[in-house]
Amino acid sequence: MVLSQRQREELNKAIADYLRSNGYEKALMEFQKEADMPDEVERKYNGLLEKKWTSVIRLQKKVMDLEMKLNEAEREFSSGGPNRDKRSPTEWLPRPPEKYSLSGHRSPITRVIFHPVYNVMVSSSEDATIKVWDYESGDFERTMKGHTDSVQDICFDHAGKMLASCSADMTIKLWDFTTFECMKTLHGHDHNVSSISFLSSGDHLVSSSRDKTIKQWEVSTGYCVKTFTGHREWVRMVRPSPDGSLLASASNDQTLRVWVVATKECKLELREHDHVVECVAWAPETAYPTLNEIKGVELNNYDGLEKKGARSTPFLVSGSRDKAIKIWDVSAGACIMTLTGHDNWVRGAVFHPGGKFIISVADDKTLRVWDYKNKRCAKKMLAHEHFTTSLDFHRSAPYVITGSVDLTIKVWECR
Repeated sequence: MVLSQRQREELNKAIADYLRSNGYEKALMEFQKEADMPDEVERKYNGLLEKKWTSVIRLQKKVMDLEMKLNEAEREFSSGGPNRDKRSPTEWLPRPPEKYSLSGHRSPITRVIFHPVYNVMVSSSEDATIKVWDYESGDFERTMKGHTDSVQDICFDHAGKMLASCSADMTIKLWDFTTFECMKTLHGHDHNVSSISFLSSGDHLVSSSRDKTIKQWEVSTGYCVKTFTGHREWVRMVRPSPDGSLLASASNDQTLRVWVVATKECKLELREHDHVVECVAWAPETAYPTLNEIKGVELNNYDGLEKKGARSTPFLVSGSRDKAIKIWDVSAGACIMTLTGHDNWVRGAVFHPGGKFIISVADDKTLRVWDYKNKRCAKKMLAHEHFTTSLDFHRSAPYVITGSVDLTIKVWECR
């Protein structure tokens, strides 16, 4: 330590005062002799050493507190908002900019989906191929070839061991997702096959086509076991309810239909869209409390609802070329809400796994997040340079993926 002569003398006097006031007489005498000090110390040095000592400790504590606050502020700044870490996954929303923009397809992307188990995602394209990517690292893994025309839709069975794809070449293909080989090709539709989905059991598939029909296929044999007819135009999409007892379909005839799988009977025809209905999705159970609230069901009626079985799978969301997103109550057969805001055809709409939001993409190139309870668009992001055709929200990891006519797939991290 470098002290000036005067500072050294003052420190010595303060130490001498401390030794005297604490009765360390021997030490004081030695100290005064060695430090060559006068016997008497001015009064202003009374208690000075203790005062300085306590104020230094106080300042040290203050500095530590300020450092802690600074670290917290820095963490908050980098994570975008206070107590983000305390937020539950139900609040996670995609944030710009994208984590990865992946390219490799030579034609527009038609569908993007997450694998239910591994950290990979799969994309299909009008270039007749299916590509596998690692969404965490952004690495391309492989290309699966077999279709001879645009691949329109892809889906996994619940375990992720099998991938099904359908194409404008009028076929459906089943792929072993461990060897990436095509196991079966299913023939039966008379036109472009636009959509494919596994039933929850995994032993049946349903497909929809431009031939106006929906078909159910047995996975083990590859046979078509049922055909659902009723739509008057191209059936764009078909999605089974989570328990596999119902199907929801969207069509160019501007309607949605709900079918009973067991009997092939059309249970409902929902008409309110003014244009082609592009997409349809079932609400997860996490969304029921909010949806029932919107429907005007007080919570004390909730038990009654449960008994009637109205809670099994009663809500749908649909997106249409009329630029609107609609929420439907299946048990009542009615539209309970319309969300408007997109400036072009809505191509994809799904519920957030947490149930509080709906995420949609459209030909206006945007990805939007809807706080549907308050009927407002909570977030709007320019997602792509061209029409955004498809999206998927991971059920347990904080990721959203989108595909576009601009030939890219984007991975968005949620915060």
